[in-house]
Amino acid sequence: MEGAVTRYRILAVVVGTLLVLLTIGMVLKYGPTDMPEMVAVVSPLHGFFYMVYLAGAYDLWRRTGWPLSRMAVIVLGGIVPLMTFVVERRIVQDARALGGAKAEASA
Repeated sequence: MEGAVTRYRILAVVVGTLLVLLTIGMVLKYGPTDMPEMVAVVSPLHGFFYMVYLAGAYDLWRRTGWPLSRMAVIVLGGIVPLMTFVVERRIVQDARALGGAKAEASA
């Protein structure tokens, strides 16, 4: 399960960073400056990596056996700016604790 946690963690950081950049780009595009170039570049990248993030999140969710509500929180983490980093921190802690508990139970 550690591999799934690592994949999720990397994808969460990438998606979270791209989402922050996309938010800044949207402010620049619709704010006092008219700079749509940043949004044109970051938006497709975020969309692609968000889809990969969803696959990684599903894999982690399936392996942990968490309730569907936990998966919903993970999904929202890639949509709400800065929430990705908070959710990632909590999910990784919980998954590692669960992985340790499963390892002790099988020993």
